[in-house]
Amino acid sequence: MKALPKPLADLVSELSSLPGLGPKSALRAALTLLKWPKERTQLLGRAVHDLRENLFLCSSCAGLAESDPCPICSDPARNAESLCLVSEWDSMLALEETGLYKGRYLILGGLISPLDGVDPSSLEIDRFRRRLSEGAVREVILALGTTLEAEATASYLKNMVERAHPGVRLTRLAQGIPLGAEVKYVDKETLKQSMVHRQDL
Repeated sequence: MKALPKPLADLVSELSSLPGLGPKSALRAALTLLKWPKERTQLLGRAVHDLRENLFLCSSCAGLAESDPCPICSDPARNAESLCLVSEWDSMLALEETGLYKGRYLILGGLISPLDGVDPSSLEIDRFRRRLSEGAVREVILALGTTLEAEATASYLKNMVERAHPGVRLTRLAQGIPLGAEVKYVDKETLKQSMVHRQDL
């Protein structure tokens, strides 16, 4: 890519750092942007800028929001006694699309994976402890998927909850979710069944 003009090379370098975009795909995307009218590329640039300026993490659930607390956490109709833990924000969106769950959420920000350098201190464990210490939560639902990382995270959280909050019920989504799957990729009907038939951990 050394032969590229510097502005194009810089854009390709930035785009190729995105998940799923290698240097060739990034170059194709950059060349497509060059074909767009100037106004359209300016709108894209503004949208990227505004994404960082106007979105932030909800102080309660660690989800992306334009307000703090987010609409789910500030909804008085949501059941504060039920807390569903998910690894990422898009997993929460997948569960919300089912229209079945009416409790609150907490987004961990990943899963424990020692090989990738992700330990409990890298996740929103302290935020989870604070939520439990408030005393409102009666059930914690682990909606983490069935990967090895999800199992390691579930085991860590189970030990933590049982030790510090023995009165809190701990459940997980039913095992209708295929082994090795992530919540965000599971179809709505399977998610519904998994939520309805969740199991004690």
